[in-house]
Amino acid sequence: MRHNKHHASLGVTVEHRRAMLANMATSLITHGRIQTTLTKAKALRPFIEKIVTKAKQAAAKTEKKDAIHLRRLALADVRDETAITKLFNETYKEFANRNGGYTRIYKLGQRRISDAAELALIEFVKADDPGYKKSKGKKAKGKKAKAPKAEAAPAAEAPAKAEGEAKS
Repeated sequence: MRHNKHHASLGVTVEHRRAMLANMATSLITHGRIQTTLTKAKALRPFIEKIVTKAKQAAAKTEKKDAIHLRRLALADVRDETAITKLFNETYKEFANRNGGYTRIYKLGQRRISDAAELALIEFVKADDPGYKKSKGKKAKGKKAKAPKAEAAPAAEAPAKAEGEAKS
């Protein structure tokens, strides 16, 4: 039974999964983006976002002992001191105005030749990235789609008139 199992097991033991996520998190922190399988990228997203949240909380703490506590909790998960130092000293500043959603997964669409696994690219979202706009629903999409088509026709005629005037 899978009661209270709210994560992808990735087909490995618990220890192997934790080590794999720690290694991928270290690579993501140091390089900013990594290419992996889609399943591993989806498993890495909540793991790394909790670590980034700890870094943001540590920066907001007034007492040094509270910040050190959060740093040690993150170090217990990631297991690489240089990556944690980079995250807690530099990288967290990019996410100061974001409330979650620190990573983005791109599906690469190609499959790996050896085992036909779907590949994905996971990266940190840029500081000034607003994200995607949410649509209101099907009716809103229909109205928006019709309006630009009507405006596109006069816009196409205006350059043609300007070219005609320039030729004469």
